[in-house]
Amino acid sequence: MGMGSGGDGELNSEINVTPMVDVMLVLLIIFMITAPLLNTGVDLELPQVAAQNIEDPEGKLVLSITKDNKIFLGGTQVTWQDLEAKLKANERVQKESQLYVEADNSLPYGSVITAMAVAKNAGVAKVLFLTEPVDNLGPRLTELDQNKPR
Repeated sequence: MGMGSGGDGELNSEINVTPMVDVMLVLLIIFMITAPLLNTGVDLELPQVAAQNIEDPEGKLVLSITKDNKIFLGGTQVTWQDLEAKLKANERVQKESQLYVEADNSLPYGSVITAMAVAKNAGVAKVLFLTEPVDNLGPRLTELDQNKPR
């Protein structure tokens, strides 16, 4: 009188991969949809200069100024009137007392100075500028020489 398990007595030790493939496909679709939404940068044409790379621009607070004078604080658009209040209320500004500024290459000098003055009034002690790296400054210097006033 033997009791059987309904089979021939051998255990089935194979992994059923169908649920795992289903989960992986769902995760792939989720990442494909959310990846473009994570791009929070501001489209700027930064000046190109030969300068040393900074250590960690990702973790720092960045003030971006576009060529049409719109400003973004950490990727969020703010108005010029609200900029000082936003900087005063920002934890990173209070803790680090520094701000990275990236301004479009065609932006008037006065707009950048105004942003620096507002930041200084908000308690920012150190303003750093972000630029695009360039390997050879020769063509850029020639272009500047040709446009100099005579």
